[in-house]
Amino acid sequence: MEAEERTAQIMSNIAIRAATAADLDRITKIYADAVRNGTASYELEPPSRAEMGNRFDTLAAGGFPYLVAEKNGAVLGYAYAGPFRPRPAYRFVVEDSVYIAPEAKGQGVGLLLMQALIEAARAAGFRQIIAVIGDGHADSASVRLHEKLGFHHSGRLEGSGYKHGRWLDTVFMQLPLNGGAALPPDPDSLPERRFREGKRN
Repeated sequence: MEAEERTAQIMSNIAIRAATAADLDRITKIYADAVRNGTASYELEPPSRAEMGNRFDTLAAGGFPYLVAEKNGAVLGYAYAGPFRPRPAYRFVVEDSVYIAPEAKGQGVGLLLMQALIEAARAAGFRQIIAVIGDGHADSASVRLHEKLGFHHSGRLEGSGYKHGRWLDTVFMQLPLNGGAALPPDPDSLPERRFREGKRN
C-alpha cells in the first residue's frame, strides 16, 4: 500500500470533536511532552493538570474552540484558538495552538485538527488566525502545516527564545477569515457580541 493511502486510511478513522474536562489528563500529558522535548512551546516546565484545567476553563468561558482528535477512544492530539492579545481592538484575531502525541505525529492528525479549528473560528466570526511558531524554520513541521492550510508568512523575531541550549526564532503566520480586513466587523459575530456584553457589565 502506498504511503498516501496508508495515511488516508489512518485519517479516516480519526474523529475530531470538542474537548471536554475528561480529556484534560491526556491533554496535559501531550503538552508536557511538547514542553520537555520540543521547541514549539517556550514554556520550560510542564504546567500542572490544575493549571491546564484553568486554561481550558478560561477558553471555554470565552466561547473559543478547543478540539481533540480521537481514535478508538484515545486522544491523539488537540488544538484550540485563543485570544491573540487582551486589548479589545484585537478581539477579531485568534492565535492557534496544536499539539500531537509523539506516537501520532506524521499521520495527518494535525491537519485534521487545524482544518476543523479554522472552520470553527470562521463560524464564530473571527477575521484572522495568527500562528506564533516557536523554532520556526523552513523545515518545521508546524510551518509546513500552516503553509499547506493557506497561512502566509507575516514576520519573524530572530533569537527570541532560548531553550535546549540554543536560540530560537519565532515565526508569525496569518490566515484571513470571513473577508479579513476587507469588510467591516459583523455585529452578530462572537467577538462583537462578547464585546457588547462586556461593555454592559
